Amino acid sequence: MQIFGVDIGGSGIKGAPVDLDRGDLAQERHKVLTPQPATPDGVAGCVVEVVRHFGWEGPVGLTFPGVVTGGITRTAANMDKAWIGVDTAALLSRRLDGQPVTVLNDADAAGVAEMTYGAGRGRGGTVLLLTLGTGIGSALFTDGRLVPNTELGHLELKGHDAETRASVKAKEDGDLTWERWAHRVQRYLAHVEMLFSPDLFIIGGGVSRKPEKFLPLIEGIRAEIVPAKLQNNAGIVGAAMAARGTPPA
Repeated sequence: MQIFGVDIGGSGIKGAPVDLDRGDLAQERHKVLTPQPATPDGVAGCVVEVVRHFGWEGPVGLTFPGVVTGGITRTAANMDKAWIGVDTAALLSRRLDGQPVTVLNDADAAGVAEMTYGAGRGRGGTVLLLTLGTGIGSALFTDGRLVPNTELGHLELKGHDAETRASVKAKEDGDLTWERWAHRVQRYLAHVEMLFSPDLFIIGGGVSRKPEKFLPLIEGIRAEIVPAKLQNNAGIVGAAMAARGTPPA
């Protein structure tokens, strides 16, 4: 079974048809840059471009980097503030000529995919996926059940929003070495571990392609730490999973 998934990020918008029997992309993904400013109209145009690139007709799953409830985006830390309060599912369905659209938080989508097909498969207890990218997204699971919209990247860490210190963007903006950045990630993980006592951390986002650069440098964390198996495709796969069974518009 194939469903289309789109992952909206602060720097890029990528999508592809997903083979849900395998939990992997059915075709090589297509990516476009996130427009700046990342307004609803501009981003919607990019989503349409990604979907039309494949000539896709049918349900579309969509991730958004912020809190999403009932298809409505409630926060937009790394997107234009005009997104707040927008019925994103309805907006994108209109722009896609009535194709049914399901929207969920980006890290939640990645987490559901990893728990089903990837590093969290078969794991009980408390599992926390963290996506390190433009910001920090989080997906919290207890015995396989998702606690949606946790947004733990916005915890305060030493007087700062955590993602401004430990995201990949913070590493790049500060021209930090892997060692210095890993130390910041370690402090963030220690803070999150104090609050939630997870059994397993799954590190996702693009940086999960090179775990050898930073994971061995992280010390003092009780929980097991592993890279996401689906790497940066987890959001696309999770978006498609959320759209499975969506009725026609």
